[in-house]
Amino acid sequence: MHYESVLIVPEPPVGRLVLNRPERRNALSSEAMDEITRALGELSATPGVRIVTIEGRGPAFSAGHDIAEMHGRDPEFYDGLFATCTRMMRAIHAVPQPVIAKVHGIATAAGCQLVASCDLVVAEEGTRFATPGVRIGLFCTTPMVPIVRTVGQKRAMEMLLTGEPVSTETAMAWGLVNRIAPVGGLNAVIDELVAQIVRWSPEVIAGGKTAFYAQEGLPEDDAYDVVQPLMAAAAGTADAQEGFGAFLEKRQPVWRSD
Repeated sequence: MHYESVLIVPEPPVGRLVLNRPERRNALSSEAMDEITRALGELSATPGVRIVTIEGRGPAFSAGHDIAEMHGRDPEFYDGLFATCTRMMRAIHAVPQPVIAKVHGIATAAGCQLVASCDLVVAEEGTRFATPGVRIGLFCTTPMVPIVRTVGQKRAMEMLLTGEPVSTETAMAWGLVNRIAPVGGLNAVIDELVAQIVRWSPEVIAGGKTAFYAQEGLPEDDAYDVVQPLMAAAAGTADAQEGFGAFLEKRQPVWRSD
């Protein structure tokens, strides 16, 4: 596929998706979001890709929606724009591979939404996160969906009502960030995290990710109703049986789905 706003770099076991509008702080135009969705599908289908990372080229991860294309448009444009954004966020959860946000500079508005939608987040020291839509007259309504599910109601509401940025350290304390990398050290921290994940069965990882989002936000009884049959079915798979046998025989498993 041809892309204008993103780069894809398959480096198995990692597939890198690079936001490539550095002159616009990787603003998420309608075209860019459509390309991100398509690129996720392409990387997901690439043989050997076990992890997908999303990063930004230039001085920022992403400044959010491209305000220049949003001014003076008709209602149909806005409907299409935010539908495209929602499809992109859902695509992150739909691909079977874990998706890791590799964040530096700033991640604001829909850029912060993109971070919160990823499965894991590694941020460089000094990164700032914000939902500043209130400052320009457009409350960050869609960004708040994954953000409130990640940081909780009160913290999300503070970000949304004030528009003030939070530091990398605060973002980690709030649960938005998994790991903080020193300046210039993002690649090393990402490599360490990737190495810890790719040891395990890709089939197990994919099934676990599906189950995680299927039960997320459900009442406890409903969550059990969803995941109990999934775990029961998974127990009979070749990789689960190999894992059981390896544990009992005190050896390293050889995953059938590798």
